[in-house]
Amino acid sequence: MLQIPELLAPAGDLERLRPALGQALDAGLTINEIKEVLTHLYAYIGFPRSLNGLQVFMEVLEQRRARGITLDRDAYGARVRADLAGQKEIQPPSGVLAFAPVIDTFLKEHLFADIFARDVLDRKARELCTIAALASLPGLGGQLQFHMGGAMNCGLSPEELEGFLDLLAARVGRQEADAARTVARKVLASR
Repeated sequence: MLQIPELLAPAGDLERLRPALGQALDAGLTINEIKEVLTHLYAYIGFPRSLNGLQVFMEVLEQRRARGITLDRDAYGARVRADLAGQKEIQPPSGVLAFAPVIDTFLKEHLFADIFARDVLDRKARELCTIAALASLPGLGGQLQFHMGGAMNCGLSPEELEGFLDLLAARVGRQEADAARTVARKVLASR
């Protein structure tokens, strides 16, 4: 099993912690997860060792950046977008994304990488937030349709979508919810 950084931090063995942090990143732990582990441990090992562990982690991240071992935001964002769209293969940009490639880059690298890579909300919760925001703004049916489909591809059931739209009607407005229901019918009919 992976050498767990939280087992090395209490011992204060920072030299063994360095490679363990790299291994944790390579195994898929997020930066936020590792920071949380090292922060959580202050209650058990004290602030000095927790702070030292965080300092070592900062150094590990900087060394990885210098060696070019960083998140490929373009590839990560493209994969997230494809997952939300229910696509196994990443599709090449088309339509407006091909017409203005920089907006495709912004969407992939900022929205679907920088924001979605944060581990505070899962994808389903992010999609529900997005649906609520888009539904409250007129003229965004295409984006709303994509994100409703994305929410369902993240595990939202048709019943949960309907309940969410009921909540939207009560909290945002009937007109906005009705427009969202029209989009939801298209999404559900296509599944």
